[in-house]
Amino acid sequence: MQFRDLKKQYQVLKEDMDKAMIDVAASSQYIGGPWVKELEQQLADYVGVKYCVSCANGTDALQLALMAWGIGEGDAVFVPDFTFFSSGEIASSVGATPVFVDVSEKTYNVCAKSLEKEIEKVLAEGKLTPKVVVAVDLFGLPANFEKVKAVAEKYNMLVLEDGAQGFGGRINGKVACSFGDIATTSFFPAKPLGCYGDGGAIFTDCEEVKNLLESYKVHGKGAMKYDNVRIGMNSRLDTIQAAILQVKLKAFADYELDDVNKSAAMYDKALAPLAEAGKLVLPHIPEGFVSSWAQYTIQLADRATRDGLQSELKDKGIPSMVYYPKPMHRQEAFADCKQTDEDFPTTIKLCDTVLSLPMHPYLTQEEVDEVVRAIAENI
Repeated sequence: MQFRDLKKQYQVLKEDMDKAMIDVAASSQYIGGPWVKELEQQLADYVGVKYCVSCANGTDALQLALMAWGIGEGDAVFVPDFTFFSSGEIASSVGATPVFVDVSEKTYNVCAKSLEKEIEKVLAEGKLTPKVVVAVDLFGLPANFEKVKAVAEKYNMLVLEDGAQGFGGRINGKVACSFGDIATTSFFPAKPLGCYGDGGAIFTDCEEVKNLLESYKVHGKGAMKYDNVRIGMNSRLDTIQAAILQVKLKAFADYELDDVNKSAAMYDKALAPLAEAGKLVLPHIPEGFVSSWAQYTIQLADRATRDGLQSELKDKGIPSMVYYPKPMHRQEAFADCKQTDEDFPTTIKLCDTVLSLPMHPYLTQEEVDEVVRAIAENI
């Protein structure tokens, strides 16, 4: 059994995928070329924004957004404590200071009350200026942007939507990567929309931001690539990855998003008796929200139960993952962080109890039943 069955996906898409890769090889246009611009337009149209700027990976996408806003030393960037490292790393990379925020136990996304509390603490200390909220669409579910934006507007802050795991998610019909002042996503292979290597994209409705992003991602270029007007980076999406993503985006829009939600529904139904008995907690999707299910994540009673179940699943050939075992504020790279466990009760609990199960659009009922039987026998 595969955690995310990319082999099955390739077999389904093989004819179109092989043609796309061969066409790029035959063209000899390995950097840039029409595939990249076509993909950017397709992505912008799908998300519902004016502009999409592709780049080398999801981390660069986040950092480029901060660079376009001029975020730097003395600025505070507020980041969920329960997320992947890059969401906070990018603040330090531009010289700003990451400030961590607790999350909702039900959705795993940033808690607006905790966000406001941490902003007030920063203001009271008087050393940093609150500038940006990084709202992560964790595990495929968009953050509660209505509440996050209300807090951000109150304190005159920008919202950066980290949609690395959330591409395809929705709130009342509006598509993820359209909620932030800038939004980003990742095309890492295991993401809802993934390529065959690394890739990323940035979404904006602001032409000035789009032009800055285009410059920063190619060594701070001006009118041409040998006219360098600012310090940037080298962050381009490879042409072959753009061609691959065009094939995958069509499949994603046509049926994969629907099918991965059917996979989640199979889990929900099969695991319901265990949830009703208090043995585990199922993922929660608020009314009006749609997840793209980067992960299907349950909560167990405690760390011992979670770790014991994961070991038993491994023995049965069933892959699972813990996202995430260590909160951001405990990461050694953030050793100068003054925040403590007491600031993040929900994150601490989640790090001890969450477990992600095999999840993808090609999951079968038989595979779900196998996973659920193994869980029932070992908790």
